[in-house]
Amino acid sequence: MMIGEYRHNIDAKKRIAVPAKFRKEIGEKAVIAKGQEKCLFVYPVGEWEKVAEKLSQLPTGSADNRNFVRIFLSGAVDVDIDALGRILVPDYLKEFAGLKEKVVITGLYKKLEIWDEGHWNDYKARMESQTDSLAEKLGELGVY
Repeated sequence: MMIGEYRHNIDAKKRIAVPAKFRKEIGEKAVIAKGQEKCLFVYPVGEWEKVAEKLSQLPTGSADNRNFVRIFLSGAVDVDIDALGRILVPDYLKEFAGLKEKVVITGLYKKLEIWDEGHWNDYKARMESQTDSLAEKLGELGVY
């Protein structure tokens, strides 16, 4: 299970260290994809295969389905985790997420997210101000 929030720097070679706590679950390879709200998703390969399989089964008659699957899968990339637990983030993904020097890595149970630190701080402040209403919605779904 991957949970928590960790702050790291992008090094001069565009690498980000995966928090030590998550390295065993991520393994030696991962998949980075464009996420929501301008973050990046990092999936262990096994979890990525499940997501990609579900996407491949969506009906292709819907333009929304085709467009989402096309953009999501074409923007994803396989990455190796080096001996020091770092991943290389390609320029196009770095630009998509607006990653600068400082990043935040968040654990979302079966995947990670990588955020630009400033963007994360703004997003988190907005969402924390809505905690009660979000919890109420989760309660209606029987989750909280």
